[in-house]
Amino acid sequence: MSGNEHSSGASLKIIGGRLLNGHGGETENRALLVRNGRIAGEGAAAVNADADQTYNAEGCVIAPGFVDLCCNLREPGNGQKGNIVSETRAAARGGFTTVCASPETSPVNDSRAVTHLIRDGAATNSPVRVFPVGAVTRGLEGEMLSDMEGLSAAGCVALGNGSRGVRNARILRRCMAYAQTFGLTVMFRPENQSLAADGYAHDGLVTARLGLLGIPEVAETASVMEMLLLAEETGVRLHLSQLSCGRSVEMIADARSRGIAVTADVAMHQLVFTEDALAGFDSRFHLRPPLRSEADRKALIAGVREGVIDAIVSQHLPHDSAAKQAPLPATEPGLSSVESVLSLGLMLVQRGELKLVELVRGLTTGPASVIGRTATISNNDVADLCVFDPAAYWTADRHSLISAGCHAPVLNQPLPGVVRLTLVEGQAAWAGA
Repeated sequence: MSGNEHSSGASLKIIGGRLLNGHGGETENRALLVRNGRIAGEGAAAVNADADQTYNAEGCVIAPGFVDLCCNLREPGNGQKGNIVSETRAAARGGFTTVCASPETSPVNDSRAVTHLIRDGAATNSPVRVFPVGAVTRGLEGEMLSDMEGLSAAGCVALGNGSRGVRNARILRRCMAYAQTFGLTVMFRPENQSLAADGYAHDGLVTARLGLLGIPEVAETASVMEMLLLAEETGVRLHLSQLSCGRSVEMIADARSRGIAVTADVAMHQLVFTEDALAGFDSRFHLRPPLRSEADRKALIAGVREGVIDAIVSQHLPHDSAAKQAPLPATEPGLSSVESVLSLGLMLVQRGELKLVELVRGLTTGPASVIGRTATISNNDVADLCVFDPAAYWTADRHSLISAGCHAPVLNQPLPGVVRLTLVEGQAAWAGA
């Protein structure tokens, strides 16, 4: 078989294109051989090798499969906002080969039974690898600790409280100390809920002009400082999720210089958009944490470039149309974003704000390292690959989007970057046009 046809087979040779290994290396790809789900050869060693199929990647970039640390699959749940089938197919279309499933399910993933339910559903219905994140407190209520050891044994790669904070610092300290005892990573989105209160936008110029309720930056930075101090005391591996403030990046850099084991991520939309996206009362950009100032956006990009921010995430949160069709304060926060993460990142590359190798690192090796995995392309590695054409364009609309949520960050406009092929253990999870 030749050209761009690919189905699951024992071996595949990818010829042409550029190879990015996830660590900053970039080479012209003469040939890359995939056999029995692993990388079996590259370069000269693969050129003359026999393969069942050949894929022409001329003009494309071949990268490790993307890893998403924050993806809401909506299952278990009532299915109205999406499910494992729809959302993992959307992830594969976006170039992701691994997604970490948020504990914010119904019922909450705070027990081995729910973890097994997610893993069994993914094993049957998902084209990509799904790693559950367990709830650090029962019901995500921030009061009683969950069975962390049991959740880890059932397959959870980390523990967190989703989009909900732990109000009580004493309980937060106990969560960290208990997790440290078992060598577990905890993921928290830093937000002081008392300071955030009923706000739903950045407390800045746009909220002042439009009369919106604001969330001040200190709602995040106060929580970041508290968590860093508790992590320093307990020695836990702390991951701070979905940062929105430049000051947070500074505090994390300082904490690392003092030896605190902390990693961090940022949602792609925080790198592209600012509070100005709400100027037209566009409910798609009702987000938590909110989009902040241009100065914050630039500081977050600098954090990615410098490696202070390890990972770029989708923060994918699909909703049904009714959840976004109301006056702004009454809508539900979240974007359906997993299909457009690469495209938004390539927009930053086009603007000269990120290098392509920095973008790929933030989507591959960075997030993989947070959960103790690897995402590289070398001999005998698992063949999790994304082949994308950075010069091709596509349009996100209700007809083209796979996710059950059609509130993508950019709609009805050409977007750069088309994923041509997503391989998970050498099998085609997505094969686009």
